[in-house]
Amino acid sequence: MPAADTAFDPGARDRGGPAQPLLSVRGLVKHFGGKKSWRGVTTSAVRAVDGVDFDIAKGETLGVVGESGCGKSTTARLVMQIIAPDAGEIVFDGEALGSRALDLTTYRREVQMVFQDSYASLNPRLTVEDTIAFGPRVHGVPKHEAMGRAHDLLFKVGLEPARFAGRYPHELSGGQRQRINIARALALQPRLVILDEAVSALDKSVEAQVLNLLLDLKAEFGLTYMFISHDLNVVRFMADRVMVMYLGKVAEVGPSDVILQHPSHPYTGALLASMPSMDPDARTQEAPLSGDPPNPIDPPPGCRFHTRCRSTSAICAHVEPALAVVDGTHQVACLMAQPGSGHPQAVSLQETAA
Repeated sequence: MPAADTAFDPGARDRGGPAQPLLSVRGLVKHFGGKKSWRGVTTSAVRAVDGVDFDIAKGETLGVVGESGCGKSTTARLVMQIIAPDAGEIVFDGEALGSRALDLTTYRREVQMVFQDSYASLNPRLTVEDTIAFGPRVHGVPKHEAMGRAHDLLFKVGLEPARFAGRYPHELSGGQRQRINIARALALQPRLVILDEAVSALDKSVEAQVLNLLLDLKAEFGLTYMFISHDLNVVRFMADRVMVMYLGKVAEVGPSDVILQHPSHPYTGALLASMPSMDPDARTQEAPLSGDPPNPIDPPPGCRFHTRCRSTSAICAHVEPALAVVDGTHQVACLMAQPGSGHPQAVSLQETAA
């Protein structure tokens, strides 16, 4: 156990802070490829993230959902600065990343990440205690204090240091490895933790334990989460707000109860309708969403979802919808949900309201 003067409390600095967003992202862009080869041929760029805006308030959990390839994990890596964005601004607690007040070293103490693959994200040559203590030691924490944090965090994530501190990753189960990854993420006392499909590879019983652990740690330390998942039931359990992404763009964002019960974007509705059901009648209905997403190298003009949308109109192929507020903090990038856009259903809604 660590000494009393090194008591671990990563959320202590954030309690009682101002009511500004902990993280603000504006105009985030990342295109892969698009470079000129030695033969003079320019390859087409994959528009993985193509102008993403969102905020995360202090102490909340923002769930991020969407099909594979929509840009969820790339957005997480851009926020974490594992890869550099082509454009955009990241503001953390009122300070712009890259400014004199917030350099990359300071930022990475404040923001940590838990990856999907619990084994590949651990160094097979480091013991559990060395893995957890590695980050603090790199950032100048004395060895005895870093080891004390490691043992304290093992207790926090439900693993006894006497049994697990000297083990290597191959000696642990998937659930135990993911608990180690969570402990490692907390070792630098961050305020924001990005969870990229952190429970998707776990058995359901272990998944439930880890989700409850994450909620307990959030409450104890005042943490803020960015929670990425394909499982909408898990997102419903964890998230305060939900952001839906499609083909590198934000389609809809708002409170989780609004998004998951009364979605305004057709794509969000299709995702919810595709959730597995025990109702045999529901399983015989027509698929809510057909076809594959368009090629991110050459996305369609206008609304990127119009090629698969059942409520599309001619205007959707020519006008790209902006992310607009439709009700309080609920934002939707859909012409159908925006009165005055020219979409027939939006015109109908406007006439009904009048």
